[in-house]
Amino acid sequence: MKILVVGAGATGGYFGALLARAGEDVTFLVRPARAAALRERGLRVVGRDEEWTVEPRLVTAGELREPYDLVLLSVKSTGLDRAIEDVAPAVGPDTAVIPLLNGLAHIDALNARFGTGAVLGGVAKVVTTLDDAGDIRRLAPLAHLAFGEQSGEREARDGTVSARVERIRKVLEGAGIDAPVPADVITAMWHKWVFITTFGAVTSLMRGTVGEVYDVEGGPAFGPAVLDEASAIAAAAGHPVPEQERAATLAVVSASGSPMVPSLYRDLVAGRPTEVEHLFGDLTARARALGVPTPLLDLATLHLRVHQRRVAGA
Repeated sequence: MKILVVGAGATGGYFGALLARAGEDVTFLVRPARAAALRERGLRVVGRDEEWTVEPRLVTAGELREPYDLVLLSVKSTGLDRAIEDVAPAVGPDTAVIPLLNGLAHIDALNARFGTGAVLGGVAKVVTTLDDAGDIRRLAPLAHLAFGEQSGEREARDGTVSARVERIRKVLEGAGIDAPVPADVITAMWHKWVFITTFGAVTSLMRGTVGEVYDVEGGPAFGPAVLDEASAIAAAAGHPVPEQERAATLAVVSASGSPMVPSLYRDLVAGRPTEVEHLFGDLTARARALGVPTPLLDLATLHLRVHQRRVAGA
């Protein structure tokens, strides 16, 4: 299977590195500066008492000449439009595209460009970051990539899946990636969206780690209140969050002393652009359309928009 990984950052780079280490035919589509760094150092994974390197096959925009079997699209939403145009030569009639972005707006953009038959839904769960050297640093053992057909018609409740999904799953699992196929991948994407916006709003709005927010007076009630709003939007859209998943999210955002923060928070405090519109603007717009009040998420969205405007002006 010929695999193209679009981006070699903390998420796509990690999954791609696992696939390359397992001997799969993997190419990374990267920007020239990232390509130069990877040619010099290799694609390095460090942390959790391990360190290993793969020598990646690289291409830059304009060098793609033929279709791939699988495209893993792992870019920030702010770079999505450019990435779609860059990757277009790699998407043929039999190509499967799995986006690893949070939220849902990217699915509409990909469907419009490549057609719903080419695009699968995807949910990535991995705790990694790029360090100052450009290496991928693992912060937890999680390596989870759920995916499936958008329609859900091929993902039957009895566990049967389409032939291409089964083929991709075998490749991913062969590389050590947990690759479940949900009965409804769009619902799974909604549930990840609820988690990431709750996590992002709690930390970014309060400008602190989970523990710093939780450990002050009034803090323990804040995470559940944000989660109630995000869950209400999902339920109104037809994708209610199961109690087990709600409990898992609460465990993350309601932990005394926890140093955890999402990548959105790290971007915020570092003065970098954030995915405010893709994650929060789209969610709160859907809330308005569905008649769901979301005062806390609205406030978080406003806070992040002010930051975004400041960054753009600079």
